[in-house]
Amino acid sequence: MTYRRYAWVEIDAAAITRNVRTLKALTKPGTAFMAVVKADGYGHGALVAANAALVGGADRIGVATLEEAVALRDGGVSAPLHILSEPPVPGVGLVIEQRIVPTLYSREFAIALSRSAMLADVTVPYHLKIDSGMNRIGVPAEEAHDVAAWLKGLPGLKMEGAFTHFATADVPGDWEFDSQVERFGRAIGRMRTEGVRPAIIHAANSAATILHPETHLDLVRCGIAIYGLDPAPSTRARVELIPAMSVKARVALVKRIGLGEGVSYGFTYHASGPTTIATVPIGYADGVHRALSNAMEVLIRGVRCRQVGRICMDQLMVEVPDRLGVTAGDEVVLVGSQGAERIVMDEPAERAGTINYELACGFALRMDRVLV
Repeated sequence: MTYRRYAWVEIDAAAITRNVRTLKALTKPGTAFMAVVKADGYGHGALVAANAALVGGADRIGVATLEEAVALRDGGVSAPLHILSEPPVPGVGLVIEQRIVPTLYSREFAIALSRSAMLADVTVPYHLKIDSGMNRIGVPAEEAHDVAAWLKGLPGLKMEGAFTHFATADVPGDWEFDSQVERFGRAIGRMRTEGVRPAIIHAANSAATILHPETHLDLVRCGIAIYGLDPAPSTRARVELIPAMSVKARVALVKRIGLGEGVSYGFTYHASGPTTIATVPIGYADGVHRALSNAMEVLIRGVRCRQVGRICMDQLMVEVPDRLGVTAGDEVVLVGSQGAERIVMDEPAERAGTINYELACGFALRMDRVLV
């Protein structure tokens, strides 16, 4: 490996493939599978993740923005590509040109898409987003049948699918989840009475795919789980996923400090005796939250070592036992395995008061991704 700096992210594409197969095995035969690779594949690399998911049996790919979809088309992805929220009106030409399946929920976008479709002499498939209670985006569930009937009259458009998104699918026994399921089902039923029968009805995210088979319907949409990360503590015992990301670095400097000496900004740590400190060239600009200062561990030579002092923009410091004989160049694992020890993404996420999604997205912003 050629290093431009001693901090990097390793991506195991085969793990993504295996996770897709594992998740598909939870669904009944004939249920389609959408792999969500938005936010640059949750930090894993969108093109790598999309291709690995398709090898694992994914039927469709989901993204968040038009730019993400175009990048995948440019990268050679030919599978159906969905934008999971409505793109800006000026993007309708690209939607048609790149054969992208848009999400639709506003009259302004629908009219613009219809006009462009007529000019291009094509029929554009779209999916109607129904807001079943999350109150983020989408047509209110109680109005979906009226909107669907109106959309039916627009030339050049075809409602291929209709979907919703759950706010609390990861909370066992949650009544608000049950309420969303009921409202969505009622909205679909009323649409059908208006003569609108979308071929693909979908609702299940990663958590619902694992915990709620009754919501699988025609298609499931899995994001975080395809990367081997659990959507929530409630899913950990239900399915065995393989993490696809490891975060690593190398020791840049080792030094001895004396009793009472401080480390890093603000001296939030003082040595309780003669101590060996290893400096690691990775910091909060690389996705290691500053909130983890004095609260996280790393692996060096297969041993958990405590991070000490405030995490800096580009560096962090670790207290290492003298018996390890740590030297500059030794591998440091922030997320992943080393020897018999392992640190999963959930551990630093929980200590930072956030979720594994956020850490995964942030780790690859500045560091090289290395395929393993």
